Amino acid sequence: MTAEQSQPSLQGSCHCGAVRITLPSAPDKATDCNCSLCRRLAGLWAYYEFGTVLVEGHPENTAEYIWGDRTLRNVRCRTCGVATHWEPLELKPGQKHGVNLRNFEPALLQSVQVRRFDGADTWAFLD
Repeated sequence: MTAEQSQPSLQGSCHCGAVRITLPSAPDKATDCNCSLCRRLAGLWAYYEFGTVLVEGHPENTAEYIWGDRTLRNVRCRTCGVATHWEPLELKPGQKHGVNLRNFEPALLQSVQVRRFDGADTWAFLD
C-alpha cells in the first residue's frame, strides 16, 4: 500500500461538486449534535480556525441560512442542497467554523472520534 492509499483524502465536496472543501489536516474529533437544525441536516462537524479551510465555489454556488442568536451562517450548495459548512457572521481572531465531514470519503470518518453533543437541551457532551 502506498502512502497515498493509506491516508484518507482531505478533499471533499457537496453531491454535485459545485462546492469543494480542502481541510488543512485530518480531524481527530467530530461532533454529532442533536439541536433542531443539526439533527435535520445529519451533519458531522469538525472544527477549524476560520480561514484555514479552502472552500471553493463559495459564495457563488452557495446559499445561507441564519437563525437563532444570529452568530453564524449555515451554508449549503445552491444546486444540490447539501450542507457543506457553517461560519461565523462576525469575524474575530481565533474564530472557528464547522465543516460537514459527511462531504468526505468514508475513509476519513473511520479515523475520527465522534462525540455526541446535546445541543437540544443541556449544551453538554453526552460521552
